[in-house]
Amino acid sequence: MCIDLIKNAVENGHKILLFSQFTSMLENLQKRLAKEKISFYTLTGATKKEKRAQMVEQFNQDDVSVFCISLKAGGTGLNLTAADIVIHYDPWWNKAAQNQATDRAHRIGQKHAINVYQLIAEETIEQKICELQQVKEDLAEEVLSGEGISSTQFNKDEIMNLLEK
Repeated sequence: MCIDLIKNAVENGHKILLFSQFTSMLENLQKRLAKEKISFYTLTGATKKEKRAQMVEQFNQDDVSVFCISLKAGGTGLNLTAADIVIHYDPWWNKAAQNQATDRAHRIGQKHAINVYQLIAEETIEQKICELQQVKEDLAEEVLSGEGISSTQFNKDEIMNLLEK
């Protein structure tokens, strides 16, 4: 599904930021991109500072279609305004980390609308993570707005349900 989404986007002239929390997953995706002859850069925690800055500058100016980025390495300090599509291949427990990664495309100088995709397999831990993210987001909204705070309580069964399977 991810590769089909990328192929379609590339055929229509889009540039993509592809985030995964797992470098091993990025490696698998890179093999598929290479097989499809889709150009890409890769940024992980192992990428040297100078190379990182060079790739960011090149991506914003050249025809490379996809920037594969590990979630932890790409969460801060990048300005990738050439991209108009962001794909989160897998979710992270902390939605703020994903939002921060998405913000790499939402920077000063961005001239395009940004489409963000989060790929989730049904009936998996990923789906449970997304449900937990939503609960945390709703709770934060209630706390910040001051509305409904007294009704926001979790019992043991509700918490365990989020973590099952």
